[in-house]
This record gives sequence, C-alpha cells and structure tokens, in this order.
Amino acid sequence: MCGIAIEVEDGRIVSIRGDRDDPFSRGHVCPKAVALKDVHEDPDRLRRPVRRTSRGWSEVGWDEALGEAAERLAAVQNAHGKNAVAVYQGNPVAHNHGALIFGQLLLRSLGSRSRYSATSVDQLPQMLASLLMFGHQLLLPIPDIDRTEFLLVLGANPLASNGSIMTAPGVEKRLKALRARGGRLVVADPRRTETAALADQYLPIRPGGDAFLLGAMLHVLFAEERVRLGRLAGFTDGLHVVADAVRSFAPEAVSARTGLEAATIRALARDFACAPSAAAYGRVGVCAQEYGGVASWLVNVLNVVTGNLDRPGGVMFPRPAVDAVAFADRIGQRGHFDKGRSRVRGLPEFSGEWPVATLAEEIETPGPGQVRALITSAGNPVLSTPNGARLDRALARLEFMVSIDLYRNETTRHAHLILPPTSGLERPHYDLVFHALAVRNTAKYSPALFEPPPAARHDWEILLDLAARLEVARDGPSLKGRLTRAVFRSLGPEGIIGLLMRFGPHGPGLLPFGRGITLGRLRKRPHGVDLGPLEPSLPGRLYTRAKRIDLAPARLVEGLQRAVLALSEARGANGSLELIGRRELRSNNSWMHNCERLVKGRDRCTLLMNPGDAQRRGLAGGQRVRVASRVGSVEAALEVSEAMRPGVVSLPHGWGHGREGTSLQVANAVPGVSLNDLTDELRVDSLSGNAAFSGVPVDVTATG
Repeated sequence: MCGIAIEVEDGRIVSIRGDRDDPFSRGHVCPKAVALKDVHEDPDRLRRPVRRTSRGWSEVGWDEALGEAAERLAAVQNAHGKNAVAVYQGNPVAHNHGALIFGQLLLRSLGSRSRYSATSVDQLPQMLASLLMFGHQLLLPIPDIDRTEFLLVLGANPLASNGSIMTAPGVEKRLKALRARGGRLVVADPRRTETAALADQYLPIRPGGDAFLLGAMLHVLFAEERVRLGRLAGFTDGLHVVADAVRSFAPEAVSARTGLEAATIRALARDFACAPSAAAYGRVGVCAQEYGGVASWLVNVLNVVTGNLDRPGGVMFPRPAVDAVAFADRIGQRGHFDKGRSRVRGLPEFSGEWPVATLAEEIETPGPGQVRALITSAGNPVLSTPNGARLDRALARLEFMVSIDLYRNETTRHAHLILPPTSGLERPHYDLVFHALAVRNTAKYSPALFEPPPAARHDWEILLDLAARLEVARDGPSLKGRLTRAVFRSLGPEGIIGLLMRFGPHGPGLLPFGRGITLGRLRKRPHGVDLGPLEPSLPGRLYTRAKRIDLAPARLVEGLQRAVLALSEARGANGSLELIGRRELRSNNSWMHNCERLVKGRDRCTLLMNPGDAQRRGLAGGQRVRVASRVGSVEAALEVSEAMRPGVVSLPHGWGHGREGTSLQVANAVPGVSLNDLTDELRVDSLSGNAAFSGVPVDVTATG
C-alpha cells in the first residue's frame, strides 16, 4: 500500500525509495520495501518446480509437476474422501490479488471441508465480532486516525506494523500529528512498545487483561450515565443487555486481572467518553488471547456507546474503488460461524475454516476425515502457528504435500512438490484487502516491473491449472467447471479487478465514458488517486436483516459471562512468567529473514525481561537462558529491559530457522528460535477457537 519508486538500469534494481507523489503514503518507505530487491534477486528463491526424492531435490517441468500433484491429491480423495486433503493459506495470500481470487477456484474444485488459514492466528475474533454485530465478516471498523482527538490502542504496535487492520502508511507522522493538534494517544500493552513510547499515557496491562479493562470502562460509562449513542440510537439493539452484562466489571473487581489501578481505569473511561471524538483500536494482542472474541467485541461496543462508530474522528468503514465487502456479499461470503465442529477437539468453524490450532491433531488422529494430504499456499505454519514443533512432526507423516511457495522453508521442506510462483515485482498489483482497511479512500495500480521468465507461472495460473487437472483426475471434466475456468482465464486477475472497479462505489458503471475510476484510467495515474476521507455510511452499509447494529449478540454475551468467573483467577502461579510475542519493524513474520539487510546487526531474537524478574532469578543481560512451557523449550539470549511489565517476558515471532532440509542461506546463518515452539495449541479463545498466543505460562532459567 506504500508507494515506492524503483530505479532500474540494464534490468537490475539500482534503488528503491518512497514515492513522494503517492497521495496516501507521501514518500513513506519501510525497510521491507527496500528489501524487495533482495527477494527478487535471491539465489535461494525457487524459479522452477522441484520434487523431493530420496536423493534430494530435483527440478521438474510444470506439466509433470502439476500432473503429479493433481493425480496424487485425487488418489487421496478417492481413497479416503474429499476431506482427507487439507488446504492452508498463509498471510501473503491477502497481499496478492491473483492468489486471493483464484484460490477460491481451487478450494471449490477440491470440495474439502479441511480448510485452514492464518486468519485463526491473527484476526478471527475481530471478523467474528463484525459478523455478529454488523452482519458481515469483512465490515471491519477502521480508526479515523487523521481526524480523531483520542486514540486508545490495545495490544497493537502500529509503529512496527505500519498499521494492521488499519492501513496507515507513515503512521508515526500521523500519530505525531494527532498529538500536535491537541489530541491524545493512550496505549495499553504488557510491553512499552515503540508506539507506547510515543504515547501521552502508557498502561502496562497484564496479558489477556483487555476484555476486563474494556468491561470495566463500559461499567463506568453505564454507572455514571455517560453513554451517548447519538444517531446510532435509531438503529442499535441490545444496549440494556450490555449494561446488565458489565455490572460485575467494576474497576475495583478487575484491577488484579488487568494490573491497573481502579482510579486509572475510571479516568480512562471518562476521558474517552468526554473527548470530542475518540477511537478504540485493538489488534493481535487483543485477538490472540483466551478472551479474544469478547475483547474484540467490547472494542466495538465502546466505540458505539460513546457515539464514535461511523463518525469522523471515530471508527469508520472505508469505501475503496474495489469494494471487497460488497464483492464478498455477491459471492455469498458474508461469513458464518459454528456450522460444524472440528473432528478431534470440537472447535467451531468460521466461514468454512477450522482453527489452525487443530491442524496437527487432525493429521495425527486416525478415523474418517483424517487429513492425509496438504496443500499450502504462501504459508509457513511450522513457524507461525501454536506448537509448531508438533505440526512439524505431523507434516512428516502426510501421504502427500504440495506447496505453492517461493522458498524451501521450515514448512515446505516437508512437501513432495514445491510450485514456485513469480516474485512480487514480476506481477502487477492491486491491493484488494488493504484498501478495504485503509484510513483514507485511495486507489492505486502497479504494473509488473519485470517481465517474468518464459518458464515462470503466476500464482493464479498455478491455482487455475491445478484446479482443472484435479477435477479431471478425480471426477472427469465437468462442463460447469470448464466454463467457469475458461471465463476466469480469459479475464485474468486484472480483468476481474477492472470489472469490480467499474461497478464499484467510485466507478462509472455501464456508462463507457462516464466519470469515475476504471482500471484503464488508474493505469495512467501511477502514483495513485485520492478518493477522499472516510465518510459515514450507516445504517445503509449494514448487512444485518433489519440493517440494525446488534450490540449484544448472544454468543458474545455468553463469553463475557464466562469471563466473570476468571476475575479471581490466579495468574503467574508458582513463580512462572507470562510469555508474549512482539513484532520488529524489519521483520515481516517469517517471510523476509533471508534478506541480509533486514537481519544484519544486533541479535533481535532475544528474550525481554523486566530487571526485577531477572534479579530475582539471578540472571543478567546477555546471558543464555532456557525458556520452557508445557509444549517445549528454547534457548535465547536474555535482554533485560524496563520496557517489560514485571511478570511478563517477550520473544519475537517468525524466527526458528536453521532446520535440516531448508534452503535459506541468510536466515539459517541467524536462525533465532521460534516463539511457537513454546505456544500451546490447547490454549485458544474459547469463543472463536483463535490461537491464544498471549500470556503463555513459562519458566526461565540459566542454561548450563
């Protein structure tokens, strides 16, 4: 989403810098953008399909690779049923419009219910809250950061992530502008993050305390009669239900669970309610905990009861040139919840996917529906999902695995075939997802910088061909399937984007010369187009039956009632610490650790610990320590830091390289350790099944 200007001489990249003429990012550039050169030129990047054999890896042709993949997947489904083949889609799919659109064709051809993705380690609770409250899983409220007077940030570090479910290029400048106009920034996090260091107020909340903090803030607002829905009152149901549900959450009752003084919570609630405009924003730290579904819901409730939903300076709904929300509605993808339960543990499905915390057990456990084959698309779940070591062992047991990926990494090393797509600079780009999450309405199309080599295939071509071959190998060709694929192939991703844009909220529709945004016109504006600030759109934009906000969905209220029982629950028993993750500006999950410019310098894969906790354990900075949880242990260098709340330690996520069978020269030279060799697949949000990474009990001791 950030505009970049790339200088090329004789087919090689000379420089990458921020595009100052981009109306949205205005010259902002992060280290990961500069590293696009390294990914494109990486000698470890696969450029042809490879097959794993008893003698190692060997290159194969595309026809042979796709044919073998289809035949072996079909054989597994014919022998054990369609659900015996699972699919895992990684986070990079969301950044690739071709993979995002054409991945749906492969899923339909498979016909398998065994679907998994990064959604259930990241944002599932937020999507569930939107589905139950607003009627659509993708109708996610976005902070109007450029106009708000009060921003409350919970469990998020936008200075490192550049905004997550809040696309905000140059977010540091935006936050400084908020303070410069007299606004206020408050951050609640167990670690004094880079964003917290910039804030007017930092609240060192305990891991997993967000639902309790939000419940207490709402308790104060109802008790002191500070609830003001404004125009939302005309189409909001359930206010009294919420008032009753938060009666037990007095600030004094939640103080121990949140680690915050009751007076601090009361003052925060009053200040938020009295601000001219305010936005509450929670992200991964809010989602990835035991009460992630409840906490994500209460973020929305706080914005509603203070009248800050769908108003300038509050939280709003973008209307991009390609409206992903409306498109998903047209293809029947508003979302659904708990239409079935996972085979082994009985966790709920969400929009046709199972929580990825169940994947290893679904591979390991015999019986009807056992996962025996796997397709991964742009994902590395061994490093990104809970108890990755267990999943690592489970993948080795599969009858067949095929991966669509650029690298032989910690996950794809288990594949029998790897099908590598083109790089990001060899394909055009229009961001379907992140325009729909942006703090301003803009549009930008980027053509491919380089022509792909003749033997290369785009993600969408791989997905389309694999779907066609699978159908033939398993069932024989169907007329409907052939026609659908023929239409999609003739249009290609750009043709589909062009149609969606023409008939989108800013397009000319059927008028060939009408005013509005079309893909052709956008191609002539390489810096992008500004479509204006976010605007109020409710109740018209709601997808609930009566176009009313359901402030108190029964499932979420039940979850809050269960949280009441945890108010007196002991934390940190037996002297154990609580482990949380963290994000680094140079690190994009596990994707880009093979880029020298991003991993050079000091060791970033360290365990952060409060000085008091280190002293009590006789530990010192720089010392190697052993971190142990229920599922495993790792060794890392200790970094003593005042930024950590007492009783809490932190490891970054995305590391843990250096494993046999990978081909990542740079990453393997600085392997670090995997946070997810410690996180527990049995710890999930009891409501949604999302992985609960935050607050894992661990012991830390000196090594040797």
